[in-house]
Amino acid sequence: MPKNSNTPGHSRLTKLTRQHKIALAGVATLGAAALAFSAVPSDAGTTTSDAATSAKVAYSSEPIKGVKASVTDQLAGASVKTEAIQAKADAKAKAAKAKADAAAKKKAAAAAAAKKKAEAARKAKKAASRSTERVKIQPVAAKTYANNLNGWINQALDIMKQKGIPGSYNGLYKNIIRESSGNPSAINGWDVNAVNGTPSIGLLQVIQPTFNAYHVSGTSSNIYDPVANITAAANYAADRYGSIDNVNSAY
Repeated sequence: MPKNSNTPGHSRLTKLTRQHKIALAGVATLGAAALAFSAVPSDAGTTTSDAATSAKVAYSSEPIKGVKASVTDQLAGASVKTEAIQAKADAKAKAAKAKADAAAKKKAAAAAAAKKKAEAARKAKKAASRSTERVKIQPVAAKTYANNLNGWINQALDIMKQKGIPGSYNGLYKNIIRESSGNPSAINGWDVNAVNGTPSIGLLQVIQPTFNAYHVSGTSSNIYDPVANITAAANYAADRYGSIDNVNSAY
């Protein structure tokens, strides 16, 4: 059968319990005070220093070392990373500078080559100008021809070349020999032209109307002139036969 809560034994149990709680609270308070006063300097003059020293507090340096090592490692890692970034930036800047230097050298070389080329062209132009001036100053010796059949043919060929009249030395020579035997004063007084009043005259036996029609400017207007006679006849043959070289009989 349970005891009544008002029994004397129960009251003592309750009182003891409260006293125990108070005692425990006091002990806890004294411990806290001891811990607090242990941090006060020795010259502070407190009377609780003995109580404070009686409560020893143990400190460990291991966690601090660990934290310090971790921070150091982080700083070292950051430093390595910064150095790597800087090295990369330096390498990039060095490559860019090398590229810029190469481009500058190439540009300078091109400019030097262009300058050299321009200078060479200027010198060549100047030399050509001097050469032209010398040609203008130096008198051109007039070409001379012998006063014979060979000389007449060669002079006629030079004029024909200037005027664009075709013909060769052999083409002229063979027709001259056949027509007049090389005599510039030869006259045919018996053929149909002579009957009609226009005899064939000169080295290539040209009648006056033909000579007048095919006369080459710059030559004599005299039908007996050897060069004038040859060039007029060659001009007529080129118009009718394509060239004096194509004439192999009376024309």
